[in-house]
Amino acid sequence: MEQKHHFRKVYKSDHLGIADLEDYIEEGKKLIFTIKEVKQQLGVSVAGKKIDANIAYFVEPIKPMVLNATNAKQIKAFTGSSFVEDWKNVLIELYCDESVKMKGEVVGGIRIKPVQPMAKAKTAFTKANFEAAKKANATIEMIEKAYTITDEVKKEYLDYVTEK
Repeated sequence: MEQKHHFRKVYKSDHLGIADLEDYIEEGKKLIFTIKEVKQQLGVSVAGKKIDANIAYFVEPIKPMVLNATNAKQIKAFTGSSFVEDWKNVLIELYCDESVKMKGEVVGGIRIKPVQPMAKAKTAFTKANFEAAKKANATIEMIEKAYTITDEVKKEYLDYVTEK
């Protein structure tokens, strides 16, 4: 299969762009991310220009996102706060909007969906899970991705796995 290249990829960017999201979509990935924090940055370089911007940083390993006014208003609606310092651990879903305009020209862009995705609640990892986890050679890191686990249960599980 021929490797294709999105025309926007040549314009290397340190910030999340529509081309990045299209890569996720092509890979079949969901566009749900957790905002770790938002920082107001003055004189930051975005697309070769120095601007003042609100920049969202994510828990997931993706590029930070420059928040335009529309997306910032959506985060404000989710959090109930106008202060970027309060915009932490916010779950959002992104989408590509081909109708986004900049300076009167339709350029396309990233938008935050107006309905906030629900966080999937993890169940607790307990002694009842030990045998199945041991058979699966599950590490603590693997367990933490799927379950909540206390420090006490971690120790008990590690002791259980290392028993002869």
